[in-house]
Amino acid sequence: MKLLILSCLFIFATINLSADALNLYKNCAGCHGENGEESALQKSKLIGGQESNLTVKELTAYKNGELNQYGLGDIMKLQLTSISEDDIQELADYIEQLDINSSNQKSDEIIEN
Repeated sequence: MKLLILSCLFIFATINLSADALNLYKNCAGCHGENGEESALQKSKLIGGQESNLTVKELTAYKNGELNQYGLGDIMKLQLTSISEDDIQELADYIEQLDINSSNQKSDEIIEN
């Protein structure tokens, strides 16, 4: 019984984290695409699937005003103003799981049908 309760709590926590990460990523999707498959303002690299550690490093540097890749430093700093270190880690973990090819697959399926 204890194992069942612990399993349920773990599943709930995982679903909750995913929901929080998705909400955090909604602000990113406008420039980077639903799956990180777009170049932000046609300047940046694609972020979908990027290693979590690199994303944390870059987002933290943007937030602290220490990074200005592609001339997007000010925009990124503004976007990250209210995001905590924990949020950055959660967001980075979410971005690492994104598949930049999934949007293309959906489009191909629609065209074929």
